[in-house]
Amino acid sequence: MTQTELSPSVENKTQSPPEAAPLTAAHFDDIRPYNDDEFPAIFSRLLGDREFVDTLASMKFARLFRWFPWLLRPLIRSTMKRSFAEVSNLAAFQAILGVQLQKLLDKGGSQLTVRGLDKLDPEQSYLFISNHRDIAMDPALTIFVLHQQGMDSLRIAIGDNLLTKPFVCDLMRLNKSFIVRRSAAGRREKLAALKHLSSYIRFSLQEEHQSIWIAQREGRAKDGLDGTETALLKMLALSKSKDESFGEALNSLNVVPVSLSYEWDPCDGAKAKELYARQTEGGYEKGEHEDIVSIYRGIVGNKGHIYVTFGDLLNETYDDASSMAAEIDRQIIGNYRLQATHWVAYERLHGLSVQAAQERQSLDADWQAVARAFDARLATIPKEHWETLLAAYANPVVQYLNLNT
Repeated sequence: MTQTELSPSVENKTQSPPEAAPLTAAHFDDIRPYNDDEFPAIFSRLLGDREFVDTLASMKFARLFRWFPWLLRPLIRSTMKRSFAEVSNLAAFQAILGVQLQKLLDKGGSQLTVRGLDKLDPEQSYLFISNHRDIAMDPALTIFVLHQQGMDSLRIAIGDNLLTKPFVCDLMRLNKSFIVRRSAAGRREKLAALKHLSSYIRFSLQEEHQSIWIAQREGRAKDGLDGTETALLKMLALSKSKDESFGEALNSLNVVPVSLSYEWDPCDGAKAKELYARQTEGGYEKGEHEDIVSIYRGIVGNKGHIYVTFGDLLNETYDDASSMAAEIDRQIIGNYRLQATHWVAYERLHGLSVQAAQERQSLDADWQAVARAFDARLATIPKEHWETLLAAYANPVVQYLNLNT
């Protein structure tokens, strides 16, 4: 007779599995943004990072840095110390970034128009799923317009493929970015990373009441074609409870689609170069600092008129990722502000159908001036890239017309 048969405590009984310990913020230390109490040490580390200081100096004073880097390093450090002398937490850090962003918009003559913000509850946390054109400016502008309305900031999803340098990782995490581990190798590791990310997003929204910004797809839509990856929505459902359906789990995250439209894209030439190489050579290899250059160019370059449009809260229960992605796409494409640059590019590539001509009538623009600006822009890039660049501006029109046909 065995010990189990003798023991009345286990005979004919099934033991319940132990309950999982509740999640805490510390569970996500590997991917979360930095906390307020970490700011002084991280900022000090940045100032001591020679590569960070050299990157700032070379971007701000390109020619001078080539000859006198030793002269510019102490200047950059002292300027940073002075600018952030009163900053001791993330909110104050982001406030200064917001002031600098406003100065950049004013200096470049950019105009910012916000739509749909009145539909948001300032006391609620949201998962903003956005189209993606610019690495830094898309989330920065979303934060900026929320701040202008007195609403809280948000946390930003950023792929670890962009965090190629330690100082870039520090900067992003100081700006309330959390890490999406795209570099995970192997099926099990990838699934574990996705579950971890899903749990963090849900924890941020529901436990810490912090809103989230995440792109609708991996990487920027360099070709101007917006579309929500179902894999993103499936990832968000990985943290659902066993008794929840897909629709119930996603409903609880308060998803709001966001559309961003730029009159001009400061990175359009670089994007056209990459897309053309992929089309003709089957691939494209980025330079070592190419993403950092794109971030800088996107921030300081002329963007013209910018529209940020908040869609409607997705409060319907969707059966699957495909049906939910279709609704997000409908809102992002439908709310996307088509500007004169988009219509000029579309006409050059496709002509104007009756429907397109009717849609364009509602837009008041100096069409000849926009056409001349396009010609000047095209003159700065190889002729073989022209069609690719024009298509990136024209494709939002194509999607809008297809949606409304």
